[in-house]
Amino acid sequence: MWQLYHFPLCPFSRKVRLALSEKGVAYELKRENPWDASDSFYTLNPAGRTPVLNDPERNRTLVDSQAICEYLEETVDKTPLILGTALARAEIRRLVALFDESFFHDVTGPLMHEKMKKRIVLRAAPDSGALRSAMRLAHEHLDYIDWLIDNHRWLAGAQMSLADFAAAAQISVADYLGGIDWTGHDTAHSWYRVIKSRPSFRSLLTDKMEGIPPASHYADVNA
Repeated sequence: MWQLYHFPLCPFSRKVRLALSEKGVAYELKRENPWDASDSFYTLNPAGRTPVLNDPERNRTLVDSQAICEYLEETVDKTPLILGTALARAEIRRLVALFDESFFHDVTGPLMHEKMKKRIVLRAAPDSGALRSAMRLAHEHLDYIDWLIDNHRWLAGAQMSLADFAAAAQISVADYLGGIDWTGHDTAHSWYRVIKSRPSFRSLLTDKMEGIPPASHYADVNA
């Protein structure tokens, strides 16, 4: 069985977990905090970053969330997540990169640093200016999601794809940390509630980070 090395608020691990669950691939979660990783984890990934997907019985190790998702797409036929024409698949990959890179850089990463890393690792108070900036930029990203859903059924087109799960993975972490304000984003909020209610999302809603409780609405699929 695959083993997925993750920590609860890693958005990239969450993206992989959603893809694994949607495709019906059995896996076991292995907790690994990047700031206090074990020697055995560094053996699997010298960069010390999650996620890592490992199958010790077959001696297979995959590193990087997108590389893992691409591998799953090529090896598991069930529930294609990078689908359609070559042009449609390119659009899915563009949006995955946008959320993995830009949303993480603008929103999820700063929130994790200020509300998680400073509290757990650095023992420092969060920077209120950095938090305000992250929430302001979150509105800009939600504006774009509003536009995408106004023009398509799902983010990348007529069918659900990895783009939806990449975006939802980032948003879920920001939402856990209280960094998402849905005011003025009814379209994006409706899309997220649909993703949030999928069976593949349930385990994410039960995740907890020690010392950092989720926002009160976090696990409510209607919120």
